[in-house]
Amino acid sequence: MAVLILGLVLFLGAHSVRIFANDWRRRQIERMGEMRWKALYSLTSAAGLVLLVWGFGLARHQPVLLYTPPLWLRHLNALFTLVAFVLVAAAYVPGNHLKAKLGHPMLAGVKTWAFGHLLATGMLHDVVFFGAFLLWSGVDFITCRRRDRAAGVVYPAGSFKGDLLTVLAGVVGWLLFAFWLHGWLIGVSPLV
Repeated sequence: MAVLILGLVLFLGAHSVRIFANDWRRRQIERMGEMRWKALYSLTSAAGLVLLVWGFGLARHQPVLLYTPPLWLRHLNALFTLVAFVLVAAAYVPGNHLKAKLGHPMLAGVKTWAFGHLLATGMLHDVVFFGAFLLWSGVDFITCRRRDRAAGVVYPAGSFKGDLLTVLAGVVGWLLFAFWLHGWLIGVSPLV
């Protein structure tokens, strides 16, 4: 569990600097330059991600059951995850209404993904992992929206074409992940 927690601290910590220490971040970018800052940020994030994956795998070998969710919540999680994939796609597909309305649909997607997995899983390592991502994405979403309002940020209007491409990309990504990649990468087939 210690490796998992260290991975969460590094990965989410790097992704939280702008939330909790934006002035410090700005000074560091001015001091070392944007490219060196991005390199340090990327290296820290990558190290955190490696530790997350490794630590989650280790923690699964020593499971601690906190609660047993009913089977129907696993199926509900599939729906939450589908919505999460569409929200993440909305962060990248230009001209969609989700991006125009939410501003930060990827963070909304992470919240949805984490919440769904908390409903469907009951092991301690799951609660630590998904709970941390749910908390981080919620705080980051609120912070980003406040920053947008303070700066007067207005996102481009969405279109039907952008919405269609967003939903298509999200559904295709979800199908690939749910029916093939999740089992291959994580060792759990979510829809079985």
